[in-house]
Amino acid sequence: MDKVFIKNLQVLGILGIHAHEQRTPQPIRISAAATTDITAAARADDIRQTVNYSTLAKQINAFIDANPSLTIEALIEALAAEILTDERIQTIWLRIEKPNAVPAAETVGVEITRSRQA
Repeated sequence: MDKVFIKNLQVLGILGIHAHEQRTPQPIRISAAATTDITAAARADDIRQTVNYSTLAKQINAFIDANPSLTIEALIEALAAEILTDERIQTIWLRIEKPNAVPAAETVGVEITRSRQA
């Protein structure tokens, strides 16, 4: 299976358990890898026959904007479910990072892999 990926997409969103995190959008970094079959798109040289990474990035950004969350765990599970509504995607790997959450760390976050229900 092939992969379409996005590495370190920078978005602003409401994410966190602290009052200031629930009021002020903060930097969130997202990476994603979607398994899909690119064969038809490659043969036809047609972006409409594959998962478009630009469209996926816009979907992720809009989802983060519309879904304030207390925990990365809740956000990442909901985002994975949203992405898997695209029937061309069989599996999604996601990493969500909060680069400013822990002062002594470059970044912290959560990674998951989810698959389409059979």
